[in-house]
Amino acid sequence: MTGVQTCALPISSYGRGGSLMAFTSEQISIMDSIIARYPRKRSAIMPLLHYVQSIDGYVTNEGIELIGQKLELATAEVTAVSTFYTQYKSKPVGEYHVGICTNTLCAVMGGDLIFDAVKEHLGIENDGVTSDGKVSVEHIECNAACDYAPVVMVNWEFYDNQTVQSVKDLVDGARAGNPPAPTRGPKTLRSWKQNSAVLAGISDGLANEGVQAGEPTLLGLKKAKGGA
Repeated sequence: MTGVQTCALPISSYGRGGSLMAFTSEQISIMDSIIARYPRKRSAIMPLLHYVQSIDGYVTNEGIELIGQKLELATAEVTAVSTFYTQYKSKPVGEYHVGICTNTLCAVMGGDLIFDAVKEHLGIENDGVTSDGKVSVEHIECNAACDYAPVVMVNWEFYDNQTVQSVKDLVDGARAGNPPAPTRGPKTLRSWKQNSAVLAGISDGLANEGVQAGEPTLLGLKKAKGGA
């Protein structure tokens, strides 16, 4: 389940500002089930933002107002969270959102070269989207995977030890609808909307698929146990 399926009949409500918000009954039900996981409703704010993002591909103003209604929060409080964390987008991104790490280690290992080459290859700048809507590019401060530098993430899935050519091949495959599998994680790269639903806590059944931890990650444990 990706969380992006909808039923045919929308239901509408009005937010504090009076703007019309239309969400399907299924979407409302899913939001209620997310809220029900938590002893305090406001704790559901981040997964709800991910879920709203899974519907339209970004966090809409209507989604922010509905979350505020559901959690009994001011829209300014919801907006503060959605604009603080860079995983939440305020405008549409590509079906495959490419985050290229340009922090120190990745940069010196080739991240800066990859970032510049991919922008030129796609004809877009940072935070840009290709004309077909398939790929967007963002420079990332850190992907928390320095032992695999240079690292690229697509829809928050890891692509380790990348080169200029491998990332060009990656984005070309994504635009053709056939992206290569992540280095770690599921064997098939899911779309931006589908992975946003997963981040909302909606299982896609792929949590244990593919490589879970690479050799560099496990090296310290191996040495601690007396391995070579």
